Amino acid sequence: MSEREQRLSPPADLEEARARMAAAPIPPAIMAVLQTLDKAGFHGVVVGGAVRDALLGQGEGDWDVASNATPEEVTQLFPRTIPTGIEHGTVTVLSGRGDERHAVELTTFRGEGAYHDGRRPSEVRFLRELTEDLARRDLTINAFAWDPVKGVFTDAFGGLEDLRARLIRAVGDPVQRFAEDGLRTMRAVRFAASMGFRLAPETEAAIAGALEVFDKVSRERVRVELVKLLATARPSLGLRPMAVTGLWSRVLAPLAEPVLEEAIAAVDRLPRRPTLRLARLLWPIRAERAEVEAIIEALRPSREERARVLGLTAEGVDELAAALDAQGEDDAGTDADADADDGRGAALRRAAAELGRGLLDDAQDLLELDAAARAELAAALEGAALSPKELALKGRDLISAGVAAPGPALGELLEQLFDWVLEAPERNTSEALLARARAMMAGEG
Repeated sequence: MSEREQRLSPPADLEEARARMAAAPIPPAIMAVLQTLDKAGFHGVVVGGAVRDALLGQGEGDWDVASNATPEEVTQLFPRTIPTGIEHGTVTVLSGRGDERHAVELTTFRGEGAYHDGRRPSEVRFLRELTEDLARRDLTINAFAWDPVKGVFTDAFGGLEDLRARLIRAVGDPVQRFAEDGLRTMRAVRFAASMGFRLAPETEAAIAGALEVFDKVSRERVRVELVKLLATARPSLGLRPMAVTGLWSRVLAPLAEPVLEEAIAAVDRLPRRPTLRLARLLWPIRAERAEVEAIIEALRPSREERARVLGLTAEGVDELAAALDAQGEDDAGTDADADADDGRGAALRRAAAELGRGLLDDAQDLLELDAAARAELAAALEGAALSPKELALKGRDLISAGVAAPGPALGELLEQLFDWVLEAPERNTSEALLARARAMMAGEG
């Protein structure tokens, strides 16, 4: 279990919450900003997820700072500021010196106008009251505030009660919260997975009615939430609500039972690598290459993420599974000879070469191979070259030896040599390859 998952039980009451927050390691630079605000007659607090994590004893977090000071008042109060998001009320205050220097993002308490596009408010109104600012936040467990200068803990929307009940609940009216920002639906299921909680019934029910708003959210933001969900200890706690509410079909390929449940259960068993787990969710539709590619492209992954998911849902994994299955069937016989063993080994090497060395570990996990199958594969691949680049003889060596000239024919020769080596890895020596190449060019191979 990771340090982040080793949570304390939620505070029993406000007094215990205050005690835990008083012991929280808030960086000195942030404390200096809050103390300066207080001396000037303003109200400053730390808010959001870092407060929640501190309540659960999860160590240092990224502290969000909010205040009733307007951006103009902040810039007048602090000598070193950067107007990073001043139209939204955010000013970066450069606080502290040396190793203690910290860029503190300070946001004014704010309210928001109507959300015409389901993503951004039509206007931002600066407020003086903390509770009004907390009312616009997404989930009750993210709507805590702590004033370390005065020692005041604020829980205006029952977040402590929801922590104790292990509930993910929207602040106020969930229909309104999700209509304001469609990404909040995905955040709700992601927090269910990361916290190990369940969605409050009214919050879950409101997600289904916000799918059109969710469709307006950029896929980059959706991918960030999906990756976080898939990195949790039990993604099923967020994936099942995604399926029930309709979010699943907006992000992934619709799956029928029992295939859907099999995919979700398998993801929980797999190592916590998001691209591997995403590949498993797309595994049932791997034969529909255009659909798989469309889903991946829609999520705007990095080039590396895209290549890995596409590779893990391509034919190479199926070929590896088929080679292992065939090997298991052959091993069941009592009179399998050495030639058959060599043939099975070559089949495994060809399947591994098709897949690529970089995907082998993920492929074995995706197929959930047992120890015996992994050992068989390791034995077959021991010392093997899995691409022409791993041959002991390079194209320039063949040219220098006068065996081949630069051009397409050279590439074809290397591919033939590679295929020859796949049959028997011990052939991968410069002497054996050069002799084989001479024989092939002489028409003897």
